[in-house]
Amino acid sequence: MPQKYDVMAGSDHTSVNTRSSTQQLEVDDNLPKTTSEYADQLTVYTKSLSSGAGERYLGQIENGRRYHKFREGCYLLPNDEKENERLDIHHALVTCAVMDNKLFLSPIENPKHAIDLCTGTGIWAIQFADIFPDCEVIGNDLSPTQPSLVPPNLQFIIDDVESDWVYEETPFDFIHARYLAEAIRDMPRLLQQAYNCLKPGGWIEFQDWDTHPYSIDGSIKGTGIEQFYDVVLNAFIKQGFYTHPGRDLENWFIDAGFVNVHVKKYRVPLGSWAKGEKNKQAGAYNLMQYEEAIEGGALAVLTRYENWTPEEVQVLVAKARADARRPDVHVLFDFYVVWGQKPEK
Repeated sequence: MPQKYDVMAGSDHTSVNTRSSTQQLEVDDNLPKTTSEYADQLTVYTKSLSSGAGERYLGQIENGRRYHKFREGCYLLPNDEKENERLDIHHALVTCAVMDNKLFLSPIENPKHAIDLCTGTGIWAIQFADIFPDCEVIGNDLSPTQPSLVPPNLQFIIDDVESDWVYEETPFDFIHARYLAEAIRDMPRLLQQAYNCLKPGGWIEFQDWDTHPYSIDGSIKGTGIEQFYDVVLNAFIKQGFYTHPGRDLENWFIDAGFVNVHVKKYRVPLGSWAKGEKNKQAGAYNLMQYEEAIEGGALAVLTRYENWTPEEVQVLVAKARADARRPDVHVLFDFYVVWGQKPEK
């Protein structure tokens, strides 16, 4: 019998207006039986992805990866070209394969002033600025790794979102952020600052992961994937970072004072093991970005704080990569889109 995965997206809350939906994933009965054949299938769903631009910014090099200079050390993932390409693949995963070609779910109309927090390569901000040419758009990040050829209504700035904000005098119609897992140490404070810098009636939307993987059929047990996340996520937690912000965003939004809060939860497979073309494409994109993400995610936190050698990290990464390509391992991650509104009065 095929294995079914039912998910209720969102949750009920007496003080909010929460949308719910159900998503179902089934393991494909016709999966390849060998790892090499499975790899061939994965290639079919990822061959359309292209690489990003060339080197953009020289930071400090450590264990073969490059890291930001501004506020050095407060963010533990690299900012080199390898990471930039992964972030653009991640963008394709979420917008194309998961969110049905949507950049956002908030019901915004004709925004005049918007900001994309921790913009990364700037790809989301660029597309948003193209959609709303009359909107002044800002993208901020610790690293200036964004392209120089952008829409005229968009500007990128170097900034640390966990420092004090200075936008209260020019509040935003829309505030957007995504992928802040393992990047932020005080999410309630960040959301309170966003609340203070949003116009009455304006919207905020955060899109983020619960980075703790799982499998309903137990196939993750004993794998290199399980070992990797047990070690790496624990290291990030010890350094004060959130590793599953997605599942807590609804409560944080409410605590900050936002109303009309909505939650949409997506289950995203790792690999093309699930039935359905959309699920296969999402899983293949996810695997492609995952295989790059785990090295960048592990190197700094384990070598700086857990006394691992780079060679030991590479062994851990190699095991996780190998098991992710097994057709009998059915790993899932939860991705959340949460949006809310600042009260009109």
